[in-house]
Amino acid sequence: MPRTMLTDDAWEILKVLLKESGRVYNKYEHRNRLEGILYRMRTGIQWRDLPPEFGLWNTVFRRFNLWSKKGILQKLFESLASEGDPEWLFLDGSIVKA
Repeated sequence: MPRTMLTDDAWEILKVLLKESGRVYNKYEHRNRLEGILYRMRTGIQWRDLPPEFGLWNTVFRRFNLWSKKGILQKLFESLASEGDPEWLFLDGSIVKA
């Protein structure tokens, strides 16, 4: 299994937000699909190259499209951004001139 991003504590917070958004239930598949979406965003790979541990790539892609259109991912990412946890902070210093 590829290295995942969501800890159990983070998933508990996100699970509450998912339930508030409508017909999203507490299923293992939802966590797995969200992990696949985050993995794809972190690595920049093509959808078809997602590791099979996240499920079928087109299932993860469809979930990404559905949650994007409904604004669910926007709410999740805003929640993570407001948390201020440095674990989620990504910095790239490769363009800084000395």
